[in-house]
Order: sequence, then C-alpha cells, then structure tokens
Amino acid sequence: MGILSRVLARPARLRELGIVGMNGRNIDLIARLNPRRLYPLVDNKLKTKQLAEQYGIPVPGLIHAVDTQRDIRELPRLLARRSGFCVKPAKGSGGKGILVITGRKPGEFIKSSGMSLRLRDISHHVSNVLSGLFSLGGSPDTAVIEELIEPDPIYDDLSVEGVPDIRIIVYRGIPIMAMMRLSTRASDGKANLHQGAVGVGLCIQSGRSVNAVQFNDLVATHPDSGADLRSIEIPNWHDMLELSARCADATGLGYLGCDVVLDVNRGPLLLELNARPGLAIQIANGSGLAPRVAAVDKLPPAALLESPGDRARRAQSMFAALI
Repeated sequence: MGILSRVLARPARLRELGIVGMNGRNIDLIARLNPRRLYPLVDNKLKTKQLAEQYGIPVPGLIHAVDTQRDIRELPRLLARRSGFCVKPAKGSGGKGILVITGRKPGEFIKSSGMSLRLRDISHHVSNVLSGLFSLGGSPDTAVIEELIEPDPIYDDLSVEGVPDIRIIVYRGIPIMAMMRLSTRASDGKANLHQGAVGVGLCIQSGRSVNAVQFNDLVATHPDSGADLRSIEIPNWHDMLELSARCADATGLGYLGCDVVLDVNRGPLLLELNARPGLAIQIANGSGLAPRVAAVDKLPPAALLESPGDRARRAQSMFAALI
C-alpha cells in the first residue's frame, strides 16, 4: 500500500476530502444518471467514433474496421502504405489488446517499444481481437484500425513508449475533475494507472498540474524521463473541457469519463468514453468528487441547458478554488 493510500485509508480523512467510494459511485452516480440502454454507445469504440462524428466531435481517423476472420486477408492492402497505425478491440477495456505501430522497416512493423513485428503477427493479433480475447465478457469483437495520433512535442518528456491522454469527468454536462495519464516503462506504454502509469491531477480552471501519483505514491518527476510533473500546463484547455461537455450531450449520460489526446495537427481529439469511470482520479488530484457533485446539484436547471462552451466556462469559474 502506498503512502497516499495509507493516509486516505483513514475514514475521517476520506470524509474531509470528499472522497466518493465505490458504492457511492455505483449507486448515486452510475445507477442514477446512466441508463443501461445507453451503455452500448460508449462500450463499443466503433459506435462511439461514429456517434462523435455525427455530433462533429473530432476523433482519430478510421482506417478500417475488421469484422470477420475473412477480412484479415485485406490487411496487406490496407496497411501497405501505412508507416504508423493503431489496432484496438472495439469492446476492449483497460488498454487490453491495443497495438500501436509507430514505424516500418522492410518486411517489419515497429512497435512504440521498439519491438519488431511481421505482418503475420499483426494478422494474428487482429484474429485474437475478433475472437473476443480482449473484449468485455469475451464476446466476438471488431478490430478498429485507426490513424496514428501525432502528440504535441510538449509531451515528449512526459510519457514513455506511449501517448499521454487526459481523463475528464463530466457530471450532468459539467466537467468537474481531470487528470493527465502518463505512460511509463512499468505500464508498457499504457495509460492505465493500475498498470503503473502516472496520474497527474489538473486544475479545472487552468489545466495546470496540482498533484501526481504512481502506484498511489506521490511523485514529483516522471520515473523514467525525470521530467518535472509540477509545472505542466495543458494547452487548448478550454477546448478540451468544451469537447467533454459536448460528449455528455451526444451520449445522454449524466456521469461520464472522456479520454482526450492533443494531436499536434488537429488539436484535442476524443479517444474513448467510459460510462463507469474509475475513482483513481481523486487520488491523482488529492481531493474528492463529492464537493464538486454537490456544487453542480445546487445549480439552477437553466445552467445545465447552457451550450457546451458556456458549461466549460462555468466549470472553470466554479472549481477555481477546488484544487
């Protein structure tokens, strides 16, 4: 158990920080605000991508969706001119089954870790995706092949073997808490905190870092690159908050996790959505969700009907002091 976990394990301290526990999340947030009929919109990355495009929300470009084992024969043609791409299981979770190719050599594909793969390895991976090896419940799946994200150079020292993303929690259409997730060698290039990624809490008003943890321990620098985690400031911050508010409108979900990346050419892009976002974001921020949920619940109904841009500005004003 990390140092932060030992501190947070004290019930009085948990109440003081306004920490929402698992039961509170499941009953008061998810069950109350997220109708199960809407889950397929976010549990399937291909449906999420199609929904986002319908609402004009920018996403990484789709190269192809492989639905059947027979379609795998098309991979040589689809990937012939691609120097980089990403393969995702449409119904995957926790980063499982995501394969990122960042380069090519004659007859070989290069992973972000530097490891080489041949086309038959890619085909085998896609076949595993289709069989449901990485999907929720092990059901047959679709392999989504996307264009590679070109991360902004400001992130060069902040993440190792992967692209950092930003998780924004949206409650009743208002962004209420955010963190940046930085991959490490321990997380094998994945952005999942339980796999060893670093979580950096972000001020909702400014997009500046307020706290950082790895394995529930406070950290001040990236464990691999040594980059200072105390002076991060996210560019295009308001645009990211507005994008997350638009996702709430598109899905109809009242408690939503939006994962966003910053592409150097296209700006903020939606990676995926989560109807059951985890609670580690509270650890990364060193504060709880409860006060922010209560603040939104006190808003007049008209405030929740404002445009996504106005709701993002309202959040930046409301939570300026809550860091």
